[in-house]
Amino acid sequence: MSRYNKDEILNNTSEFYSFLRKKRNNLKNIEQYATPIMTHATVAQRAALTTNAHMWTVGDRFYKLAHKYYDNVDLWWVLAWYNGYPTEADISVGQMIHVPLNLEQVLLIWGM
Repeated sequence: MSRYNKDEILNNTSEFYSFLRKKRNNLKNIEQYATPIMTHATVAQRAALTTNAHMWTVGDRFYKLAHKYYDNVDLWWVLAWYNGYPTEADISVGQMIHVPLNLEQVLLIWGM
């Protein structure tokens, strides 16, 4: 399940991207997804979720953990969102992250 399933696709004709359209065979516009507005789980919502603590080690990646816990690498963003880290570069070795185990509950909180 992609996080982009419900997002609107926009036609960007902004002059700012004219150089990019020119490089792409003089396109008139560029299609892109609207930026989703994501909210974080409230304290009560977090308390209702069962999570597994995971200590970040060398070589860890969100997609690897998503495969391990959800059997789907495309759900890497669930771990990034839940823990508030946009990329793996924001996490230090030895830092603890939380893996929400009930994916259906997480998706309900996020609004999917």
